[in-house]
Amino acid sequence: LQTRMQSLQPDPKAQYRSVYEALKKMVLTEGLWRPLRGINVTMLGAGPAHAMYFACYEKMKKSLSDIFQQGGNSHLANGIAGSVATLLHDAVMNPAEVVKQRLQMFNSPYTSVLGCVRAVRRTEGLGAFYRSYTTQLTMNVPFQAVHFITYELLQEHLNPRRDYDPRSHIVAGAVAGAVAAAATTPLDVCKTLLNTQENTALSSLNIRGHLSGMANAFSTVYQLGGLPGFFKGVQARVIYQMPSTAIAWSVYEFFKYFLTKHTLERRT
Repeated sequence: LQTRMQSLQPDPKAQYRSVYEALKKMVLTEGLWRPLRGINVTMLGAGPAHAMYFACYEKMKKSLSDIFQQGGNSHLANGIAGSVATLLHDAVMNPAEVVKQRLQMFNSPYTSVLGCVRAVRRTEGLGAFYRSYTTQLTMNVPFQAVHFITYELLQEHLNPRRDYDPRSHIVAGAVAGAVAAAATTPLDVCKTLLNTQENTALSSLNIRGHLSGMANAFSTVYQLGGLPGFFKGVQARVIYQMPSTAIAWSVYEFFKYFLTKHTLERRT
């Protein structure tokens, strides 16, 4: 839904006024499973990407907190750790995101993940899988900085003892995801354009070839949609990020608690 609603010049059959209308129209015209297209490539990239993401975050947060605020919780350390962890996460997820978004576009010519990978590699080269990487980082570094700082800040108030508390992890995760998602939507719209390279939108501006870089993407979005164009799909993005970050944090905190407890029990 987010990918479709961020389209700058969508097909008349794929123009939506709300998230509910988009979902209803998609299911009725394209089938029940169409909204889940691209889930396989997302799952393929998410495992290793999140493993590196949280491992890097925990290690850097601990090391930097000792430097900035000995024995305490430093928001600066949390922000920096989240930003650096994003570099590793996006290096894995960016190619998966390119394939996922191309599969999700209306009337996508691609029928499978492998077919999409082969077609993009043949027609646009390997660089196409990382064309939006700098934009992704430009979006995700502030996203993750806001996300981690907000999460840790809420944890201080909801769970000051930092015990395993599923409710506080879910609430803090959801709110942190929503705040970060809303703040970085303009960059996400640019990333979607670079990933999908909408032919209709580019041809309407007589742009030949492919866009490269955030500056070109920003200029194109502004020419086609003005300032409101940068916030296309913001509802879908917030609705998507809230459960996503809530689930990610609650599952992560559970396994951290479970594995730490198990290790301590074995030692004693």
